[in-house]
Amino acid sequence: MDSLRIFSVPTWFTITVRFSLCYCLSILCYSGYAKLGLIRMKMADKIRSYGEEKYVVPARQQRLHRFSIRVGDVVRELELNGPRVPAVCSALQTREFLRSNGLKLVDMSGPKSGQSTTVVYTYEFTDTKQSSPPTEDSWSRMRGSLKDVFADMGGGEAYLRSERSNFHPIKEND
Repeated sequence: MDSLRIFSVPTWFTITVRFSLCYCLSILCYSGYAKLGLIRMKMADKIRSYGEEKYVVPARQQRLHRFSIRVGDVVRELELNGPRVPAVCSALQTREFLRSNGLKLVDMSGPKSGQSTTVVYTYEFTDTKQSSPPTEDSWSRMRGSLKDVFADMGGGEAYLRSERSNFHPIKEND
């Protein structure tokens, strides 16, 4: 017959903590896989992300009012050739790219079709951000987030010991 243990911590609390830990770890793993390129991004997302990292963030850090992106440079640096040029042109002028980076497209030079490696987009910052906040990786943001929870349980080591000891239920011999 299995004996029932009475926990000093309410069961709902233990379940909540376990769920929270699993949820946080799944988010961290997903973001880690995305950074490693193991999760495929859409081509447009990849182009917009590259444009932000390579052009928008440095221009904002240098406190420039205007800056330009040449489509041919993006195509060459991302190694996109041939039929991918229109995708680059499209991604760099989408509302999503402009809005997420606080930009206004003020000029487009190049052929009338707007679909060439010689196209140059000139942007102007519309928001009041002077510099982008320093990016922090997921692990750094999580540091210390459960400190108080584990302190209430007697520390992280005590929590792990109790979890390990309760892993297999104790069976009474008849």
